[in-house]
Amino acid sequence: MAWDAFGAKNGIVSLADMRHRIAHYRRDKDLMDPRQDPVIGCRILTQPFFLPRDQWIPVPASFSRNIVAGKRFSTEEADGAALWDAVADRIAAVAPPALHSERLGAPRLVRPRLGQGAFRLAVTDAYERRCAVSGERTLPILDAAHIHTFANGGAHEPTNGLLLRTDIHRLFDLGYVTVSEDLRFEVSHRLKADFDNGKHYYDLHGVPIRAPQRGYAPPAAAALSWHREYRYLG
Repeated sequence: MAWDAFGAKNGIVSLADMRHRIAHYRRDKDLMDPRQDPVIGCRILTQPFFLPRDQWIPVPASFSRNIVAGKRFSTEEADGAALWDAVADRIAAVAPPALHSERLGAPRLVRPRLGQGAFRLAVTDAYERRCAVSGERTLPILDAAHIHTFANGGAHEPTNGLLLRTDIHRLFDLGYVTVSEDLRFEVSHRLKADFDNGKHYYDLHGVPIRAPQRGYAPPAAAALSWHREYRYLG
């Protein structure tokens, strides 16, 4: 959730790097597994402002460089009062518009997934615009899900896809649900363990996956095996 919400603003360049940092700090290599979702604390700054370098405030002598969280300064103490006064003086000297943040960030280039559009149309057609698990037919909430993820080498082929309702697609990507070897919907015990919830999905446990219409091959066994081995939480 922290990566989805803030991306590189977490101070790292990728989700993989974020996992590596967490595993390093907690001395637990298992946390590098993409199926793990460790809880971390976040300090969220919603309306930060930045002073020009020539107005930066000297670090108080009472602040240790080794502090990573939890340090506070009270305005009833000398250092705290001095910091408060210094910030107040600098804000008063800045024109009000300079304190208002921009609503939109700078434009940036995005590398699209080649073939994504054709993949979505083919999978949607193959499953006759119906979720392969629930049978849902409301098209705006149906996604063409990759079984073997595209980022990990999966192909834009209908046999590597399932048409899934958006919520089921999300759980599938996170590994909380999968498709068994005999083509049945399978829900991990971790869904209950992690969120103390999920009755609706457990009610679907064991439901046969809807087969694609005539003319389309069923989901590839190799792709489903990949998902069970590398994504499913078990």
